[in-house]
Amino acid sequence: LFRSWSQIELKKGVYKWDNLDHAVANAQAKGMTDILEVLGTTPTWAASKVSKGEYPPIPGAASAPKDIADWDSWVTAVVTKYKGQITAYEIWNEADLKMFYNGTPAQMAEMTKHAYDIIKKIDPAAKVVAASPALRLKSAVDRFYPAYLKELAALNWPVDALAIHTYPDATGDPAARGLLIKAVQQMITTAGAPDTIELWDTELNYGLAGLGLPKTDITGAKAAGFIVRTYIDDLRYGVDRSYWYIWTQTPKEWLGIQAYPGAEAEQGFFALDNWVTGASYDGCTENGNAVTCNFSKAGAKWIVAWAESGTAQYTAPEGTQLVCDPLANCTETAAGTGITLTEVPVRVYLQQ
Repeated sequence: LFRSWSQIELKKGVYKWDNLDHAVANAQAKGMTDILEVLGTTPTWAASKVSKGEYPPIPGAASAPKDIADWDSWVTAVVTKYKGQITAYEIWNEADLKMFYNGTPAQMAEMTKHAYDIIKKIDPAAKVVAASPALRLKSAVDRFYPAYLKELAALNWPVDALAIHTYPDATGDPAARGLLIKAVQQMITTAGAPDTIELWDTELNYGLAGLGLPKTDITGAKAAGFIVRTYIDDLRYGVDRSYWYIWTQTPKEWLGIQAYPGAEAEQGFFALDNWVTGASYDGCTENGNAVTCNFSKAGAKWIVAWAESGTAQYTAPEGTQLVCDPLANCTETAAGTGITLTEVPVRVYLQQ
């Protein structure tokens, strides 16, 4: 959820909870029991600095609060009200981008520590998620994120999870996302983060405009396939949780992949539910440009295979019966048949 501090505490001590109440109730009505709330931004009345063009399109400031006690009061209020309903709190959105945060890494770490102590006192079961960086702009990540991690380390890591946003550039694909994940994991390892801290990707999509590139529309089987690959890649790379940006009832012009009822991307989530959810993940193998990932469930075994980029040649293994794409287009296929893999993954059904 994203109903930030500046949208709720409109004046000091005066809270407008209705939008967040509605969002929480809507999530619960759809059976969602695990809800993440983003705590930042700073209301202008509490900000240490206010400048035009900050935190679009949400009214508020990108600075740290001038008095940390105001932050403490806000965190106390929201966690007290939603104890047992909101299950995780992310400190700040894309804190490496100055349009969203222009304070120091040390200030962000201090806010993280204060929030952690408050949340754990009021709702010990809730998880605290660090401020996220947007990984697509390397210079911003390098400027902010290692320093923030260093400050968190000095405070004995007051988080349950580290957050990242893995939007590649507008031409990027899941392979490009994988490179971003590996790069930030190296930063996290260098900082000495304990293995017990999870890694959450709290925003991702493909084809977004920016960095001098126009938006890229991604549709059809490719859109569905990128979604399947994304979540299987989480298994490959050790990302514990990912949040797709964004589920809507109508298309959004800035998104490369649209996830709304009836869109091909929706079929990708259906395929993911059918191919992966509830199954045992038995590892992936990379053979040149071909990636094959093994799954099993209730005695059945299958393979999800794709070309990391372009195409790759693959021979159907022993026991192959059927090969299907994420849009449920299936072909009967015998063992030994040559298959040209593309960037759209296929499921290879094997005889039990």
